[in-house]
Amino acid sequence: MTFANVLRVNVKKEFLELKRYFANTLSMILTMYFIFLGMFFGIQVVGDPADVATNTQYIIVNYVFWYLGMATLQSLGFTISQEAMRGTLEQLYMSPVSAWRILLARVSGMVFNHLFIIVFLLFASMLTTGEWLNLNPVAVVPILLLTVVSMIGVSFIVAGISVIVKQINAFLQILQFIIMAFAFIPLSVAPYLVFAPFVKGVDMTRQVMIHGYTLTDFTALDYIALVGNGIAYVAIGVVLYRTCEKIAMKKGLLGHY
Repeated sequence: MTFANVLRVNVKKEFLELKRYFANTLSMILTMYFIFLGMFFGIQVVGDPADVATNTQYIIVNYVFWYLGMATLQSLGFTISQEAMRGTLEQLYMSPVSAWRILLARVSGMVFNHLFIIVFLLFASMLTTGEWLNLNPVAVVPILLLTVVSMIGVSFIVAGISVIVKQINAFLQILQFIIMAFAFIPLSVAPYLVFAPFVKGVDMTRQVMIHGYTLTDFTALDYIALVGNGIAYVAIGVVLYRTCEKIAMKKGLLGHY
């Protein structure tokens, strides 16, 4: 079985779960939309009227990336915990395709399907606020894909922890607020966050969507930071996951929840 087939099946699996559990999917979308409304009306009340338009645009971009970050970074950890709870985690390792490739296909399938939800939330937010961002797919799509790479890397780190300890719901809840900080704090305020996962990608996307940047407006250092961040985190994530996987196998933890 090739990785392409595994990827195709998992993309379909993620789509079918979103479709068959439509009530849960709809409630998730509405929850994120109402969270955005809370942020938007909060700015109207306490923000400087002169900066409301700019602040609203920042919130739209940041909150969309917050959702994408939560969905991606928590995906594999939740998958491992769920498989262990169902007693099917060991079956994952009996496949002729290595487990980490299956997990990569799953998180890729999740990202692909949730991108449609993100597009819906993006347009719903712009329609609600009347603030329309610069949607330049030629610039946004490459930056977004490289940003997702670092997210997937961190997701593998979370998956590695899950393989050993299994139940990490409390950690995933804390992770939501860490992701929020990464998505909302600009690099101009905290330049050291350039080493954190996906922050550089969010910052560059803000420049495109809010300030009208194109790919040629960024420097070589911007691209080095973006690409280097993605490669570093995905490499660390996969290596750490496979290390944790070997520890779990050696201690016989795969069959325990």
